[in-house]
Amino acid sequence: MNQLRNHDVPPQKLFIEGAWQEGSGETLEVLSPIDGQKLTTICRATPADVDRAVASARAAFDDGRWSRMAPAGRKKVLHKLADLIERDALELAVLGVRDNGTEISMAIKAEAGSAAATFRYYAEALDKVYGEIAPTADNVLGLVHRDPVGVVGAIVPWNFPLMIGSWKLAPALAAGNSVVLKPAESASLTLLRIAELASEAGLPDGVFNVVTGQGSVVGEALALSMDVDVMVFTGSGGVGRRLLEYSARSNLKRCYLELGGKSPNIVFADAPDLELAAKTSAMAIFRNAGQVCVAGSRLLVEDSIHDEFVTALAKHSAAMKVGDPLELSSQIGAVNNLTQLEGNLTFVAGALEQGAEIALGGSRILQDTGGWYMEPTIVTGVKPEDAIAQQEVFGPVLAVTRFSSDKEAVALANSTDYGLAAGVWTSNLSRAHKMVRDVRAGIIHVNTYGGSDMTVPLGGVKQSGNGHDKSLHAMDKYYDLKTAWMQL
Repeated sequence: MNQLRNHDVPPQKLFIEGAWQEGSGETLEVLSPIDGQKLTTICRATPADVDRAVASARAAFDDGRWSRMAPAGRKKVLHKLADLIERDALELAVLGVRDNGTEISMAIKAEAGSAAATFRYYAEALDKVYGEIAPTADNVLGLVHRDPVGVVGAIVPWNFPLMIGSWKLAPALAAGNSVVLKPAESASLTLLRIAELASEAGLPDGVFNVVTGQGSVVGEALALSMDVDVMVFTGSGGVGRRLLEYSARSNLKRCYLELGGKSPNIVFADAPDLELAAKTSAMAIFRNAGQVCVAGSRLLVEDSIHDEFVTALAKHSAAMKVGDPLELSSQIGAVNNLTQLEGNLTFVAGALEQGAEIALGGSRILQDTGGWYMEPTIVTGVKPEDAIAQQEVFGPVLAVTRFSSDKEAVALANSTDYGLAAGVWTSNLSRAHKMVRDVRAGIIHVNTYGGSDMTVPLGGVKQSGNGHDKSLHAMDKYYDLKTAWMQL
């Protein structure tokens, strides 16, 4: 791993029509969050480059080289891609950590490992998604076909680029579509490598293209393209709204958006194991420096155990080692970029101004490394209307609020614009079911937090977005339904 840490990363190009191509714009420096030093450069693509990538994807789709390939052929290619990701898993994980700062102990499993598993899941699923025969009169045959939508535009964030990228890329390819993917400026390297591996696996040229650069240029051009049929996105609500506007201004393409959350983790006094709940709650917010869409960033604790639980939580949190994400002993890696780190600290300062208190952390650390690190931070006495309780921080910052009844817990849990994830800790089965029913979120964890696999969907309600990644339900985004009504 130390050898991979120091590997030279050459200047990156765009991946279009199965080959590396120069962009028509300038370059962007890639700074590693580990030490703040230049890692490499990526292309700052222009709208013209996006048009080239989309044209390549459209031609590949229209001539059927992938869209009309037999399912067994598509399955073989996707399984081969999974094999190649597993072969290069450590290389991919280390490259990704150097690029985005996730601790290697998490990246090996959550990035390369997850990506390989995702491609295998959809490789196996693609020939098990059937059309339908409608219940009609004897003299009519009604058939419902599932056709690939065409060209999919995908925009992927920097926190888990391989995992989230695969959640979008694998089902889109499995359904027979072509894809143009735009990675985050600060986490493009592993997805560029995946494009190369996909070509090695036998994916036909033009079916998968990667265009790097600024979201305000590349993302806008992709979303405005008249030849992109569906947009899929994970990121901020502000960008999600712009994508909807671009859809309205272009071809009314469908947009599926996962827009983050402010997820409540609710701990009742009758939790089966308060010590386990405290340890898990610390992991739920502080792993990957809090840069997780479903992170349990709001902790709601029943009055009678509040002080005891916060003490236990602070103990477990303080024991988590923050440091070089390429060290296996590090449990919390780097914040992805300096702007994000400064934003985290601003939220903490604002909470103090609004009357909250810091129970742990609150500061930038390890500045001598040149990297971007923040200690795990627990803020108590947070009121539901405070900014730190309402807005997604996306950092290692936990807002703690008391509650005194089930009704108040539900009201607090539902008091934000978001609805992505939640957690409930209780020994009362009836209470658990009622919380699952009443808390508005796409996924609700009971006596655990995180860890759901590919068998279940992930999506949000309210302003956390629409549509779902993961599971067979994810494939719905990438099909059009076509009815054949036949008189016999």
